[in-house]
Amino acid sequence: MSDFFPSERPASANLHEFSVSELAGSIKRTIETNFERVRVRGELGRVTIAKSGHMYADLKDDKAVINTIMWRGSVSQLPFRPEEGLEVVAEGKLSTYPGRSNYQLVADTMSPAGAGALMALLEERKKKLAAEGLFETSRKRPLPVFPRVIGVVTSPTGAVIRDILHRITERFPVHVLVWPALVQGEKAAAQIAAGIQGFNALAPGGPVPRPDVLIVARGGGSIEDLWPFNEEIVVRATAASEIPLISAVGHETDTTLIDYASDRRAPTPTGAAEIAVPVRTELLQDVDAHGQRLTRALTQHVRHNQQDLAALAARLPKPQTLLEGRQQRFDYAESRLSSALQSAVVRKRGQYDQIAPRLRPQTLRTALTQLQSNVERAGRDLASGLSRSVVKGNERLEMLDRRLTARQGALLKAASDRREIDQLSERLERSVKRTVSEKSDRAARAGNLLEALSYQATLKRGYAVVRDSSGGLVRTREIASEHARLSVQFADGALEVSTSAPSASDPPSRKPKPAPPKPAKQGDLF
Repeated sequence: MSDFFPSERPASANLHEFSVSELAGSIKRTIETNFERVRVRGELGRVTIAKSGHMYADLKDDKAVINTIMWRGSVSQLPFRPEEGLEVVAEGKLSTYPGRSNYQLVADTMSPAGAGALMALLEERKKKLAAEGLFETSRKRPLPVFPRVIGVVTSPTGAVIRDILHRITERFPVHVLVWPALVQGEKAAAQIAAGIQGFNALAPGGPVPRPDVLIVARGGGSIEDLWPFNEEIVVRATAASEIPLISAVGHETDTTLIDYASDRRAPTPTGAAEIAVPVRTELLQDVDAHGQRLTRALTQHVRHNQQDLAALAARLPKPQTLLEGRQQRFDYAESRLSSALQSAVVRKRGQYDQIAPRLRPQTLRTALTQLQSNVERAGRDLASGLSRSVVKGNERLEMLDRRLTARQGALLKAASDRREIDQLSERLERSVKRTVSEKSDRAARAGNLLEALSYQATLKRGYAVVRDSSGGLVRTREIASEHARLSVQFADGALEVSTSAPSASDPPSRKPKPAPPKPAKQGDLF
């Protein structure tokens, strides 16, 4: 009978027979159709970036692991460096890898999850940029005292630019150039960096005036809102700026990485305007006060010089006095000349009478001519002597006048040196006050950061540290099971616990009531 009626076949024999590749492809299509777009939150485990630029990572929680792939083009757009232990939110499509019969997440975007992760990323980036020397004090440039043009990189529609323009107009009106840029979102960092680089690219004396100082400003917000000002592209553009730059991001308690790279940090955008320009009315008052002091000083100086000149002039002899002796000698010589001539004539006449008989007319004329010549020579010598005396007196008067003029110049130079010393003293005092203030602010910010990043602060938020009997950290359940007793450290102290299983006689532990959810707090840098 078995030759005529075939034996009964099992029900499974009617199922479609797949090849391995067909079944794997069907599963792949099913998963990609039902999970076309997903967003997954988890902790990065193994992270590998291949030479091709693709990233392979494990996205996990306490119960499951998903293999994650991100292609090179998406990796290059990440605003942070993926590392093991970092909590992230990945978005992409779910697919399979038939070669290993496993499913995987093909992510195209990824961002840190929560303020804690952002703070860790911020601290890592801060250390990296500081190691490159971008935050060195020696790189910072002084701000111009009287800027003619101010460049502002901010949103042109917000209240920030209106506050800046109002305060500049109120204090010291100057020309303001605004570079429109987004101050929040994924594209904000690139636009802010482009604004800084664009202002620096302006040529001096060109059709568009080159700013003397830059202001990068934004209003307050959460750490996520202010994150564009923590991006490397913005920090590096700030450090490379040849124009002195003032950062005014958020409120006074908000601190971003651009504040460390900028030449001056302002607590608010309005404060940036106050730092950039002086108060015009105060300058005018100072100028008037200095002008009055200068007028009084010059008047007093001229009065003193006049007194000194009068005292010196009183010591000088009068020209008439210098000539009186010479004039007297001249008069005396003149009075003696007549009598001397008469005596000489009488004497010569006697001699003539003695020798007249022996003289010829020609000899007499010769002698007379000689005598006349001697008389004329004596007159010329007398006049020449008087002229030389007068010239020497004039030369002495001129020498005294030059000495008096030189002394007056020395007095004027001493007054100028004293004014310069006063100015240098005032500048030194202002510089010391400004340096002490900046160092105090920096020390306060560092203390706040240290307190916020300490593990005690983490314990206060509800976390605990588990240690073994020797004091070593216990990070996994497997390691904890190897120790009989453990120490759990809370914010208010440590508690010794036992890892052995409770006996049947032990009363069952009461299940703690779930704590009411705490309202989400806005993240803060400090």
